[in-house]
Amino acid sequence: MDCNQAIISGEIIKLAELRFTPAGVAIVEFSIRHQSNQCIIAGISRQVKCDIPAIAFEQIAMMIIKLEIGCRVKLTGFIAKKSQLSQQLILHVNNAVQLLSENKGK
Repeated sequence: MDCNQAIISGEIIKLAELRFTPAGVAIVEFSIRHQSNQCIIAGISRQVKCDIPAIAFEQIAMMIIKLEIGCRVKLTGFIAKKSQLSQQLILHVNNAVQLLSENKGK
């Protein structure tokens, strides 16, 4: 079996309204902004900044919709096309954890 799993953290920068499929499944689309330093080779690091579109269903969608823009989250999921007709990739979230803000208490 081929592997398709992503784990990434970032802050929520876009959050669409909760919607429901015709079958009644809750869906929310959102985007996070990820920033980190990654060691590439021989101790040389590279600053990584990217915006990542994501989608969550059911209980995870209900959890995400309660968060605000700027909240930090750690997401686990898989990468797939947004739809059968689209070539845009999107993170399908299987698990989400709210992280404490690095600026809390400062």
